[in-house]
Amino acid sequence: MARVISLTPGQPHQPRQPKPEWLKVRAPGSPSYLRLKALMRDLGLHTVCEEAQCPNIGECWNHGTATFMILGDVCTRACSYCAVSHGRPDAVDVAEPARVAEAIRTLDLSYVVITSVDRDDLDDGGASMFAATIRETRRRLPECRIEVLIPDFQGNEAALRDVLDARPDILNHNTETVPRLYRMARSGGRYQRTLELLDRSRRYAPDVPTKTGLMVGLGEEHDELVSTFRDLREVGCGILTIGQYLRPSPAHAPMIRYYHPDEFGALQQIALDLGFVHVESGPLVRSSYHAHETADAYERAAR
Repeated sequence: MARVISLTPGQPHQPRQPKPEWLKVRAPGSPSYLRLKALMRDLGLHTVCEEAQCPNIGECWNHGTATFMILGDVCTRACSYCAVSHGRPDAVDVAEPARVAEAIRTLDLSYVVITSVDRDDLDDGGASMFAATIRETRRRLPECRIEVLIPDFQGNEAALRDVLDARPDILNHNTETVPRLYRMARSGGRYQRTLELLDRSRRYAPDVPTKTGLMVGLGEEHDELVSTFRDLREVGCGILTIGQYLRPSPAHAPMIRYYHPDEFGALQQIALDLGFVHVESGPLVRSSYHAHETADAYERAAR
């Protein structure tokens, strides 16, 4: 009997490529990891580390750091690269900012990243919840530095300003991929909207550094990456992360190829030469990977 292969419409079959050694990580299970996981469950909180199947979860949680995901764990968009569930989300939990802040205080974190699913069902995209979480955290732990990794709020400038008025230390919004691949990978997003958000943030709050992230391995060309770097510099983005796309399941966008660590090093140098203040580039790099160290490095380089 012939073998039948089920394909996602519009996505050619890609032969499975063995995972290279530089992408293999140890399974999590340290005491710090288990403590943090138990705390999240006790407080009814979500982390993007779990929902997005981040390969660095063991390392980060072992060091007591995590990226908190507010506004539930169901996204209103269905990006083809993302492991987060999508559909109709639950109602907003107005007590969530206080619970997140309490978790941050309990863990005594000096640096925290707060992100969310896309909430296109809300008038402000969830911006008020970001602002509330920042303020609740500042009230409980004033010395904690806060990075926000925000959605695009469907281009709502007032929503962006609400977040910036709460005074995060870093404003992060991911570009994800080159413009040609947006329709395939990020159908709910718009490349120009991403650039516009980063530009608006810089103009409204020039003292808040802007940060963005890109995945490679989706089929982008080298020249497209360099062109995207230039676009990001033109809107004043100062921090860039570059990491390998890893396909969450056969139902997601195919991974076209693995980049060698040397290629990540070359991309890092190109981005630095174009004027980025700090660039994290490597196979396992994600938006929030070593976020604390990245912020410190940015501050040193920007002096």
